[in-house]
Amino acid sequence: MVRASEQEQESYRSRLFNFKWRNNDNNSTTRHNKSLSVETGLDEAATGSHDAEPLTIIHPSQGPPLSRSAADEAALAALAAAQAREKQLLADMEQMKERFSKLLLGEDNSGGGKGVSSALALSNAITNLAASVFGEQRRLEPMPAERRARWRKEIDWLLSVTEYVVEFAPSQQKNKDGTNMEIMTTRQRTDLHMNIPALKKLDAMLIDCLENFKDQSEFSYVSKDSPDSDGKRNDDKWWIPTVKVPPDGLSEASRRFLQYQKDCVNQVLKAAMAINAQVLFEMEIPESYIDSLPKNGRASLGDQMYKNITVDFFDPDQFLSSMDMSSEHKIVDLKNRIEASIIIWKRKMVYKDSKSSAPWASGVSLEKREVFEERAETILLILKQRYPGISQSALDISKIQFNKDVGQAVLESYSRILESLAYTVLSRIDDVLEADRAGNKRNTPMEAEDETLVGSMTLSDFMGWDFDQAGNADLESKKDLSDDPLVKEKLSVVTTKKTSYLETLGGVKSPTARH
Repeated sequence: MVRASEQEQESYRSRLFNFKWRNNDNNSTTRHNKSLSVETGLDEAATGSHDAEPLTIIHPSQGPPLSRSAADEAALAALAAAQAREKQLLADMEQMKERFSKLLLGEDNSGGGKGVSSALALSNAITNLAASVFGEQRRLEPMPAERRARWRKEIDWLLSVTEYVVEFAPSQQKNKDGTNMEIMTTRQRTDLHMNIPALKKLDAMLIDCLENFKDQSEFSYVSKDSPDSDGKRNDDKWWIPTVKVPPDGLSEASRRFLQYQKDCVNQVLKAAMAINAQVLFEMEIPESYIDSLPKNGRASLGDQMYKNITVDFFDPDQFLSSMDMSSEHKIVDLKNRIEASIIIWKRKMVYKDSKSSAPWASGVSLEKREVFEERAETILLILKQRYPGISQSALDISKIQFNKDVGQAVLESYSRILESLAYTVLSRIDDVLEADRAGNKRNTPMEAEDETLVGSMTLSDFMGWDFDQAGNADLESKKDLSDDPLVKEKLSVVTTKKTSYLETLGGVKSPTARH
């Protein structure tokens, strides 16, 4: 009996040991499956007690919580972070598939091949992204971190296409025998290599400018229906919140800060306008636009406008003062007429057909037509500088719509949205400065001069063309003093060469300066 009892105890110990070993092996792989309590069973089996409690397996959900070490907590946190990153990457991948699928389909989800070109689809994608991220930008405040991250991520997706727009360039390759051989290699196209980094820098400067208003507390915004609103907003942007400043106005430090930010944004605006104007000029004029033009510049401009441009002594500011520019529609119509006349005169100057019945034939000399074209371009530049936020002209829209160059489409759309954002930020800064001037009646003349609005300066003021008037006065005095009729005639037709507005922006020359 004693031997049988000992054999039974040894068998029971062996089974318990095997069961514990298997449980520990499972815990090493799953670590959180079961909790086994065997200590009591082993003790009672060793004493030979026959009324021992049965072996108990405690599930983690039914028993007390297990204690974890700091290393386990760190491992769990790292695992959760990795899973979150993987989930975000999968979501970004699905979003990227959707974006580029629309680009490949040309915005035609039916797949029937009736979509737009790749260049126009990419241009529309950049424009729509900027509209959804920036919106109206009604306040001077930093962008939310989520929107800023979304903008940076998705604009990088769309700009990544330009990395594969290449051109061939000669290069030298050294052979094993020491001889050099000239080969052709690929590199990113020159215009993209120069302008994409510049536009990214302008983009970062605008976002940093908005970020600089994070800690400002001297002015705030109130809605139009708020009791604190004075209800005196006279412009058509009635949905823009009204700026509220202290009764004594802004402090001198805040004024200097706003003026500095305004100068920075103004430089961004000029650079974006220059790049956009250069890209639009290099785009081909669609044949559909040319076919829609009238036969001569007089028919495009109208008799009165044509007479004002073709006078002997032309003043662009006087010409614009005689035009009705009371609404945006009338300004855009004036731009369309002037651009159409410029295209007509350019085509006539390069037209080589000698037939008098040709549609572009005219009795006006080439010299006069060149002078008329230069005057029209001067008016067009003044309009673009005086109204930077105006809608696009018919020529610009036609070029963008029928453009097939993907690189030019990216440059044009990216520079256009940065120009629009810079103009909006500049307008919001002017709103604050205007509210400060309205609330503070003790502005000095120097302050009023420093806070000149961007739209109040003409191109003549910006370029310093006041010397032209003095030059004209000198010419008149010389005509009066001279008795030679030839001298009078020559002095009467002398015109001072005016520098293009875009030439002063630096880095990018104007279209007229390159020919």
